[in-house]
Amino acid sequence: MTQIHVLRAAEPRDVPAIVGLIRELADFEQLSHLVQTTPEKLMPHLFGERPVAECLVAEVDGNVVAFALFFTNFSTFLCQPGLYLEDLYVQPGHRGQGIAKALLQRLGQLAVERGCGRFEWSVLDWNANAIAFYERMGATVLPDWRICRVTGEALSALAA
Repeated sequence: MTQIHVLRAAEPRDVPAIVGLIRELADFEQLSHLVQTTPEKLMPHLFGERPVAECLVAEVDGNVVAFALFFTNFSTFLCQPGLYLEDLYVQPGHRGQGIAKALLQRLGQLAVERGCGRFEWSVLDWNANAIAFYERMGATVLPDWRICRVTGEALSALAA
């Protein structure tokens, strides 16, 4: 069994690998047509003057095989910051080795260390394996909440 050699905060040198993993995730979710991510576009959001997201990576044998990209949000009800996991992905050949669990546990630690009241993420309703995994990790899938999204031309129209 392959071991996790490194679980760490992403560094600028990891951006091309992270973008590759984002593309793999999009393929898995059948959403490749939506991906506009390039290393040049992602770099300033993770490592620029005003970063808006953070990322953890897992390396096996010196190769980045997984990532968890997250950012801080805020709960007005709790009046506390929260940690929001945008994406977590482990390459298929490295699943079942505890990598996703280690990433989630580290994010949970970060949320506690940072005084967050919540650690949240979304999961596609058809991804039964992920839902079961998250529930085993202690997450509650909230049945009453729906994501609202405005993008592209609709966002431009809303802003006009």
